[in-house]
Amino acid sequence: MGDGCTGITYLNEFPENNYRVTLDAKRISGNDFFCGMTFPVGKDPCTLIVGGWGGTVVGLSSIDRMDASENETTKLMQFEKDHWYRICLMVREDTIRAWIDDQLMVDFVRSGRSLSVRPEVELSRPFGIASW
Repeated sequence: MGDGCTGITYLNEFPENNYRVTLDAKRISGNDFFCGMTFPVGKDPCTLIVGGWGGTVVGLSSIDRMDASENETTKLMQFEKDHWYRICLMVREDTIRAWIDDQLMVDFVRSGRSLSVRPEVELSRPFGIASW
């Protein structure tokens, strides 16, 4: 357990478009995000938040400087402690999609929107997984 945000970062070359990442994650304790997957979309970074803002928010941070809790990708989902969730992220040049246990949670069409990350996950670039 870290102090605030903690995680792992992949520092080698990572694709910028047309890739898919699948992983399993679970919340052990706490009530904030247990999977903050930061990833590139072209030259821009973005983060898929799973279980944020009190434990239920799923979405992308940030779109046009709006966090996962305040943009059109915001979804609410209950997460059980000590339960594994299958998380899948697919990045194309114009779209970002994410599934949790085969349920489509994010279906975002970029079309001219700006992507960025919050300062807390900046160290997760180019690809990383963090928890809070």
